[in-house]
Amino acid sequence: MSTNPPDLRPDLAPRARISDPSRPGQPSIGMVSLGCPKALVDSERILTRLRAEGYGVSPDYAGADAVIVNTCGFLDSAKAESLEAIGEALAENGRVIVTGCLGAEPDYIREHHPRILAVTGPHQYEQVLDAVHAAVPPSPDPFVDLLPAQQVSLTPRHYSYLKISEGCNHKCKFCIIPDMRGRLQSRPAHAVLREAEKLVANGVKELLVISQDTSAYGVDIKHAEDRGHRAHITDLARDLGSLGAWVRLHYVYPYPHVRNLIPLMDVVSESGGLVLPYLDIPFQHAHPDVLKRMARPAAAAKTLDEIAAWRAQCPDITLRSTFIVGYPGETEAEFQTLLDWLDEAQLDRVGCFQYENVAGARSNDLPDHVAPEVKQDRWDRFMEKAQAISEAKLAAKVGRRLEVIVDEIDEDAATCRTRADAPEIDGNLFIDEDSSELSVGDIVTVEVEEAGEYDLWGRVVPA
Repeated sequence: MSTNPPDLRPDLAPRARISDPSRPGQPSIGMVSLGCPKALVDSERILTRLRAEGYGVSPDYAGADAVIVNTCGFLDSAKAESLEAIGEALAENGRVIVTGCLGAEPDYIREHHPRILAVTGPHQYEQVLDAVHAAVPPSPDPFVDLLPAQQVSLTPRHYSYLKISEGCNHKCKFCIIPDMRGRLQSRPAHAVLREAEKLVANGVKELLVISQDTSAYGVDIKHAEDRGHRAHITDLARDLGSLGAWVRLHYVYPYPHVRNLIPLMDVVSESGGLVLPYLDIPFQHAHPDVLKRMARPAAAAKTLDEIAAWRAQCPDITLRSTFIVGYPGETEAEFQTLLDWLDEAQLDRVGCFQYENVAGARSNDLPDHVAPEVKQDRWDRFMEKAQAISEAKLAAKVGRRLEVIVDEIDEDAATCRTRADAPEIDGNLFIDEDSSELSVGDIVTVEVEEAGEYDLWGRVVPA
């Protein structure tokens, strides 16, 4: 059991969990999934297709006939991590297929690792399957393996990521995601609902809605209505909320129509309680000049007004965000504006990156790059303020009764999350006593007894 560290990477998905055993003689594939939750969903889809063709899924290198490494290429540090993972897979297994965001740069990968079997780009599922077929021909048992496959999940059984679109129409100067994953491509609403219904039917208690820009869902298909479901984030959230699971919205840009989601979160309103009172919004910065240099679609002053309006309608709403410090040209005065904005916004959960150059990003060519020691100092000061805000907000929850979902149970305690906490990136609530009767995936009521900087402790309230 451990508490939430302040330097937790806010962009990472949970570590992939593989537990399905392979039958004797079954060709088996390993998977190393790096990067964000959207990449984790890609990994799940690839493994689901492979399992439907008769392949087993190996939890380790030794049991795999080949290994797929699903890479991240968002930051140079992420590229380095991907190259290291490819090298480890080659050393431990020797037969490696590379896919994902860094796969958009095959020459770069082969320059470092010429022995890999194949490279494909992000969400190129068919090419990945072709590479697996060439490396490890399928050998299905028609009585066992060719039955319709349930989706392979790389997360615990009680929660699942639900990807509603690919790509992004924004042109932020620090980001190369549109170059790697293309423009916005929304899934039809009925297809998203069908997937969500299957997940809930299989025991999923929490749906984490993800995309590059959740607020823009359906814009590319003109919010088409098909089979009774409209491709608009407000309609989709309402439909998902009717399934009875927790619904958590990530990567929500603060467009004006986001205010229409708030009534779905407020348990007091007529249509409330369908969606968790939680918004994950990538604000990135607060000074208008920095936002302009980033080419971000936001205005900090209006954003504060929106936050105030959301809280007026839904006082229990939790707001989380990520920020970049040390962006090219960021002055001390601009950084101080960010700190002042954070003081006023009082966000509940905050993550922060120090700016990094990324090959292909337009921000690389901006003047006045910030020195590494200045970036580190600003990151330290930013996180100190964010931590103080978090600590005060959590202290105010002592004595309250909250609903929590149980993520993990060990000999010491049960590790849970409140409705205000997403997996991995937010805090935990720990139950140190009387947790033996709990099971992973249970949703129970607790009374908060103690608060720390990022986490809570409490006891189960008898039903």
